[in-house]
Amino acid sequence: MKPFPRAEISVDALRHNLAQLKLVAPQSRIMAVVKANAYGHGLLPVARALDGQADGFGLARLEEALKLRHGQVKGKLLLLEGFFRAADIPLLVEHQIDTVVHHESQIAMLEQAQIQQPVTVWLKVDSGMHRLGFTPAQFSEVYQRLLACDSVAKPIHLITHFACADEPDNPFTLQQYENFCDLTQHLEGDRSLANSAGVLYWPQTQRDWIRPGIALYGVSPVMGDLGTHHGLVAAMELKSRLIAVREHQAGDSVGYGAFWQAPHDTRLGVVAIGYGDGYPRNAPVGTPVWINGRRVAIVGRVSMDMLTVDLGPDSDDQVGDDVLLWGAALPVEEVAEHIGTIAYELVTKLTPRVSLFFE
Repeated sequence: MKPFPRAEISVDALRHNLAQLKLVAPQSRIMAVVKANAYGHGLLPVARALDGQADGFGLARLEEALKLRHGQVKGKLLLLEGFFRAADIPLLVEHQIDTVVHHESQIAMLEQAQIQQPVTVWLKVDSGMHRLGFTPAQFSEVYQRLLACDSVAKPIHLITHFACADEPDNPFTLQQYENFCDLTQHLEGDRSLANSAGVLYWPQTQRDWIRPGIALYGVSPVMGDLGTHHGLVAAMELKSRLIAVREHQAGDSVGYGAFWQAPHDTRLGVVAIGYGDGYPRNAPVGTPVWINGRRVAIVGRVSMDMLTVDLGPDSDDQVGDDVLLWGAALPVEEVAEHIGTIAYELVTKLTPRVSLFFE
């Protein structure tokens, strides 16, 4: 018997989503973003499942990249936040890891590095996100420094990140795109601009490399949208079980704070999952879960190990029945909207108490 709670990860869905994104951006290579434990789906198993199908993998930290190399993942690896210490540079060379360069301190470390082979660099342009990268006023100087640096492979690749691509009606994405193009139009090297929202909603930004993250896992990056609208399939099904079914009288409360009282006689189910597993404590009354082919609502507060649902007075659910917290029948995008967050947060906040099963 499988433990619970558990997250069942579909390798077929991951590969389907990758193939669908290739159809959406047929002229681009795909840098599959697997940072944050592959968005909660399992870093090494996801990368192994897609190695040889994705053209490369995007990561946040060097430790993530080294885990993939030690796990025999062969594809291109790119550190999206770059390296943090001079001691990291030889590891980039040894393990053939590309790096984003977004800060003057990184250029200084590269200029002082004594390494056997040059590092492949992606120079980050701050086209309007104003978080990481070099502004247009800084760009020419830092580009020339990298050109003159023996530790940097040539050509230098170019990258930026969009602030509002998940707002399809916001023209700021096109403004950022134009800023980037104006600055880099005569330069060599590959370009990478489009995240998941860019890929799906701003096709002109796809260019040489796309960087799908959440879409790779079957989830839409846009509030009010679903991955299924783009031919994507949910890769994760978060499941648990009923561990108690109780008769409940009208007017009685349930859970901490006793702030919810039943409006009528009903039956309550207790589900073995809570904020200790990463399910949000702030999920309000009415947030849906899926039990025996129907949606039922959370009532009372989510606690550390359990949450409670209103099964209805005529229900026949039993202890041991499976409960789907999100998945194909109950999209994580809808659950996130009920809770007042984004699907990214739900899938990446699962704790080690949730076992991952690859199928």
